[in-house]
Amino acid sequence: MKSFIINGQGVLRGSFFVPGDKSISHRAVILGAIAQGRTTIKGLLESEDVSATVNAFRHMGVKIDQREGGGMVIDGVGLYGLRDPGQPLNMGNSGTAMRLMAGVLAGQSFPVTLIGDDSLSQRPMARVVEPLRALGADITTQSNGYPPIQIQPVEQLEGVNYVMPVASAQVKSAFLLAALCADGTSQIKEPEQTRDHTERMLTGFGHTISQQGDWLRVIGGKELAGTKLVVPGDLSSAAFFIVGAAIANGSEIILRNVGVNPTRTGVIEILQQMGASIDFLNRKTVCGEPTADLMVRSTPLRGVGIGTHQVARAIDEFPILSIAAACAHGKTTLHGAEELRVKESDRIRSIVTGLSELGVSAEEKADGYSVTGGQILPGEVDSRSDHRIAMAFAIAGLVVSGSICVKDTENVGTSFPGFVELASSIGMLIQEQSGPDRG
Repeated sequence: MKSFIINGQGVLRGSFFVPGDKSISHRAVILGAIAQGRTTIKGLLESEDVSATVNAFRHMGVKIDQREGGGMVIDGVGLYGLRDPGQPLNMGNSGTAMRLMAGVLAGQSFPVTLIGDDSLSQRPMARVVEPLRALGADITTQSNGYPPIQIQPVEQLEGVNYVMPVASAQVKSAFLLAALCADGTSQIKEPEQTRDHTERMLTGFGHTISQQGDWLRVIGGKELAGTKLVVPGDLSSAAFFIVGAAIANGSEIILRNVGVNPTRTGVIEILQQMGASIDFLNRKTVCGEPTADLMVRSTPLRGVGIGTHQVARAIDEFPILSIAAACAHGKTTLHGAEELRVKESDRIRSIVTGLSELGVSAEEKADGYSVTGGQILPGEVDSRSDHRIAMAFAIAGLVVSGSICVKDTENVGTSFPGFVELASSIGMLIQEQSGPDRG
């Protein structure tokens, strides 16, 4: 079992890139595979999660060549050109891959089963099954709503109007991907806007997604055309170092070419509310996605109340935001984030337990947490095999007089390969060590 050891306080300095955006990388591979013609991608995240998506399409007959430095060439087979893999498709640890692939496969002409590792096998999939069934898909999970997901072919998916009960970019994207194979027009309405990478990228592949009021509208049966894509740096990965630079005295960093899609920048807005110094430099738009260099300097932070309207736009960043809260003056409160209970771990419990282990006053709420800022003490935290929990508590080590051990860090490679090496290169006193597996 791997662990991170952070030995003493550090100062972050430097100008650097973070790995490619995971959400965009998944979608680039998916749309490239089901488009007609060749798609070339630069800056793709080379992680275990994205590899699960790549390998699934290879099993279904898609030719995918990977090049050094996040380059990839995909010879797409069209909406209806995928082949029966003849075996279950293993999505590893990736909830994004499983939910989006369920949408892709709902309208195909062969049966298929989606499986995952132990962690993914305990994550709810009923919420993605329901909208796909509304389109006419024959799709089932276990009785408890957990994977495997089994999909049987149907003669034809039919366009439908669907109102999402809970905001989720993955569920919305699964619906849109399935609707590409549906007869007629499909529409979906979400209670709050979530990340819109799928909509933006579909436009780049030649398929316009229109919006009428609160409804997103997609017309089925139209083939996609291969294209050229550049994946920006992942804001969710950048967030660890943004918070690190904010809380570690004397720090100043520039993160290059980070995606700053407005449906994702909730983490920046919350940190700026807390008093963080974050400046946007060199703004531009690449393949429909806004990007910028982010300059971050250390500054005192204050506790805030995080609004429920901000939750969907920062859902993956609440582990690292809890570390900012632990270093802030006063109390930070979060509500309306029940979604955190069903991530790679129960993140509300993981956050509160971890902070408590390090001497920080934190309280678990049904739909969030409250954290009262104070001194973070040396100690040991179990990440519960959750990559974002592991990296968040590693960053906490920047302000500790002494050492922090973060246990069970193997899954960091699912989203941020090279995390330890990059953190070390800009001033963190961090090392990775291997020990015996859990008994």
